[in-house]
Amino acid sequence: MKHVFKYLKPYYLHMIFAWALMLTELAVELMLPFFLGKMIDQGIVTGDLDTIIYWGSIMVGLALLSFAAGIINSFYSAHVTFRFGYDIRQKLFEKVQAFSFKNLNEYPTSSLITRFTNDIRMIQNGIFMGLRIMLRAPLLVLGGVIMAFIVNWRIALIFLVTVPLLIGFLLLIVKKAGKLFGKVQERLDNVNRVMQENLSGIRLIKAFLRKKHETNRFMGANTELMKYTKTSLRLIETSMPVLLFVMNMSLLFILWYGNIEVGRGNAQVGDVAAIINYALRVSMAISMFGFLTMAIARMKASAERISNVLDAEIDLLEADDANDQYRVTDGAVEFSNVSFRYPSLKEDVLSELSFTVKPKEKIAIIGATGSGKTSLFQLIPRLYDVSEGTVYLDGHDVRQFKMDHLRRAIGFVPQAPLLFTGSIRENIRWGKNDATEAEIIQAAKDAQIHDTIADLPNGYDTKIGQKGVNLSGGQKQRVSIARALIRHPKILMLDDSTSALDLKTESRLLDAIHDYQCTTLIVTQKVTTAMSADRIFLMDDGELLDVGRHDELMKTSDLYRKIVESQFGKEGAHEL
Repeated sequence: MKHVFKYLKPYYLHMIFAWALMLTELAVELMLPFFLGKMIDQGIVTGDLDTIIYWGSIMVGLALLSFAAGIINSFYSAHVTFRFGYDIRQKLFEKVQAFSFKNLNEYPTSSLITRFTNDIRMIQNGIFMGLRIMLRAPLLVLGGVIMAFIVNWRIALIFLVTVPLLIGFLLLIVKKAGKLFGKVQERLDNVNRVMQENLSGIRLIKAFLRKKHETNRFMGANTELMKYTKTSLRLIETSMPVLLFVMNMSLLFILWYGNIEVGRGNAQVGDVAAIINYALRVSMAISMFGFLTMAIARMKASAERISNVLDAEIDLLEADDANDQYRVTDGAVEFSNVSFRYPSLKEDVLSELSFTVKPKEKIAIIGATGSGKTSLFQLIPRLYDVSEGTVYLDGHDVRQFKMDHLRRAIGFVPQAPLLFTGSIRENIRWGKNDATEAEIIQAAKDAQIHDTIADLPNGYDTKIGQKGVNLSGGQKQRVSIARALIRHPKILMLDDSTSALDLKTESRLLDAIHDYQCTTLIVTQKVTTAMSADRIFLMDDGELLDVGRHDELMKTSDLYRKIVESQFGKEGAHEL
């Protein structure tokens, strides 16, 4: 929690001023019953109108002062709250951007969204109340008790019994409620996850007629959230009648015992009225504790969840001795005895890979699903680090590059193309922020998407829906390729990103890429694509089985011949 609340440090002066104004309000509220008692004893009982006006004027003046202090306090409290929310949201986003894939696997997207929205809002609510009423309530209880003793200590003795009893009860409620609200947030994560999956896969759900199944799945997650929310709120709400019952009983005792003391001459009517007022204020303050308890419990649970993200250890960092002079200039790639396993797995997905790719060479990587092709790709830009061995670019260990220098030299198109909400122009320029209009058009032409864009009503200004929902699979792939080409990368990596293209379009695309004079690595399932490469890497079960041109592998590799025959048949395979 300390990690979260340290972001309040820039606003300490604002907080101190807000608390000073809150204390002004509190002081006025504590003095008003005292002056009321004076007005009753010195003015109302004796019938002295001047005294009544005197004390009444003082009370009105103090009330106006309290009103002004409250308004200004609310302004500063809101300022601190919203600035804190802005800062913590920014830091949280920066932290997530720095996450490795291992970190991202530990925090599902739905869970992170809940932290960015609901959890930060819970903390903001807690901070606002902390500056506005959270401290005021306990101080009002303490100050009310002290003032009651100043007025008449005999009658005020009742507070020594009721107040400690109620405070102990509330501390117990806060402890239990904190655990319950932590579970509520976890269930909210689950609801968000199910909802996010359904919205992303709505077409698939409709195609497979899985509406009822998904409705039941959401109902289960929603029911769990409702159950824990009800339990939490019931605990808080149950505490309220207990608090009010005890305080009302104390009021009755004050009236009864105060009447006795007035009759004995040990107290005046104004004293009893003042203590009744203090008791009412203490009662109101304690009745607020139920609301405050819920806010504190939620704030505590949310702060811990956000602290977990901010305190998360990032396992993939730029090396302390990274050389700022290293640049990828030629695009040579070398794997030296590289083995790799994902953090959550016990077995290697790549085993002792060793190969060299020459600058500007075009390599096709082919193999069955799960053979390790995508895993190999992820090691070059350091999306993951190797478990054993070394990956070299232009003779330098990739771990010795500055991250910016390494990744700016690489154009990467993932297996599932991802486009962002915005125009087509903005999505292509996303690969190079300062790209000119001519560069955008040229990249689109080379990616074989320019003519399609030109036929759209708004051309390059056509808006793309979330994840490119209003484009076909082939169109999304080509826009993604244009985004990579506009960088003029030294190493271009296409992870099965031409799968939705027809043979003619793909052939024109590969010819255009050849003019970029970059090292090209293509993961593909198409033999026709592999045939156009300088060399083919044949992979299976995390191992590099064979390397060669198409005609060479047809002679030396049984597995490659089977792949070719599966796509063209035995007769077609011999004709290639």
